[in-house]
Amino acid sequence: MRLKPTIDNILTIGALAERTGCKVQTIRYYEQIGLMPKPLRTEGNQRRFGLSHLERLAFIRHSRDLGFPLEAIRELLYLADDPERSCNAADRVAKRQLHQVESRIARLETLKAELRRMIRQCRGGRIADCRIIQALATHPTPDAEYH
Repeated sequence: MRLKPTIDNILTIGALAERTGCKVQTIRYYEQIGLMPKPLRTEGNQRRFGLSHLERLAFIRHSRDLGFPLEAIRELLYLADDPERSCNAADRVAKRQLHQVESRIARLETLKAELRRMIRQCRGGRIADCRIIQALATHPTPDAEYH
């Protein structure tokens, strides 16, 4: 199909990548897994993206920056495609993500305290007497305490 240039299909994949700060390979991946709709193609088979692609990719990128996993983004995009729906489902997705972030912060705070404790116990001197090396060598498995 011959493509007429319009405001809706003027961006090359490189231009789309540059405008969104997303790598070309990532855009192709999002297209491959169905997060991005297939763009129109020129007679030379080059992808041409429009404003709707730019907006959708910006949505995906911002969601990724907030730590949303791809399946949650897929769910949010599905909801965004039906603007008349209740936003309760989107609220549940965001709350799930908040819980994940809070859980990660708690684990990082535990790790921070452990590292501070190890550093405080360090007396300098020889590696053979190093409390940091000893603590790392004799500490229980991470799964037991941190995960």
